[in-house]
Amino acid sequence: MKISMVAPNLRLVIDTNVIFEGLTQQGGAAGLIVEAWLAGSFEVYVFDTLAYEYAEVLSRKLSTQRWQRVAPLLEALLKQSQWVTIHYSWRPTSPDPGDDHVIDCAMNANAAVITSNRKDFEMAKKTLGLTVMTLTELVKPLTRQPF
Repeated sequence: MKISMVAPNLRLVIDTNVIFEGLTQQGGAAGLIVEAWLAGSFEVYVFDTLAYEYAEVLSRKLSTQRWQRVAPLLEALLKQSQWVTIHYSWRPTSPDPGDDHVIDCAMNANAAVITSNRKDFEMAKKTLGLTVMTLTELVKPLTRQPF
């Protein structure tokens, strides 16, 4: 599937569940998002805690051999990312404390969160105006074919 450059100015923070799925499973929306990230189809924002979480989750859940194959891809994604300094924290904002740093990154970067677990971001969406998108909501405009 061809990915278009529909949203080069779109600012995103990618939740760890999307990274894990995109780097470990063939096809699917998460894989397309990783491919679009590598192609520079949008701007992705991270900070140290989120980057460490990506690496920690992947290295813990994958075999050593598989992690060694995935690590260079993660490194390439992170090199293409914009790094955010967290000036202000809105904690606690999520029922899952592990998602609060994703919210902090998105709020400080003025970016939308891409996640497959929308419910943990609902309070931040309602109280802070955080934009939360599912994988499908992001992939639809990225895969539109010109006529």
